[in-house]
Amino acid sequence: MAAMTTGNASRAGANHRRILEVALAELLRDPDASMDQIARAAGVVRRTVYGHFPSREALISTLVDGAVEAVAAAHAAGREGIEDPAEAVARSTLGVWEVADRYRILVALAQRSVTVQGISERLAPVREACADVLTRGLEQGVFASPLPPPALAYVHEQMLFALMEAVNEGLLSAREAGPSAAVTLLTTAGVPASRATELVAKLSDLRTR
Repeated sequence: MAAMTTGNASRAGANHRRILEVALAELLRDPDASMDQIARAAGVVRRTVYGHFPSREALISTLVDGAVEAVAAAHAAGREGIEDPAEAVARSTLGVWEVADRYRILVALAQRSVTVQGISERLAPVREACADVLTRGLEQGVFASPLPPPALAYVHEQMLFALMEAVNEGLLSAREAGPSAAVTLLTTAGVPASRATELVAKLSDLRTR
């Protein structure tokens, strides 16, 4: 009986992961994809999808949670062990963009189905980590801004959202967006454009090798 229960749980877990993976792919292809479409693409019946997610909003909310976890991990990895605040911002932005580009359609969807406040609350730890790096950079004179670090971190977050939307709207190519985002955030923090462009180009080159 225990083995059967374990097998059922394992199958349910596999179904859960597959539904999430397929849902993300379907929503990227068609932002209005229904639960029926997602079920067909996942090779399961509609009832199975609803067994894991009671509504389309719950499914999108779970995808947003996963995206936030991935963004937080990429941000932490990008700044880990980096002493230069400008390099920390550039590395973390490039790392975050690689993850965020996969999830960018969720920004538009989440605005509709998950409250903007909910997204903001989920990202609070990342925003606080950004503010810490910005504080260090301002104290060292690497950055210069009339805004206090928490406000500047918030502006950076909103700029990333705006750039994701620009890609969604076809105003910016996904390939250009990561480096463009890193340069934009650095210049907004007061780093000279020439220094920001040079630093990001160097780091982007290292990431593609």
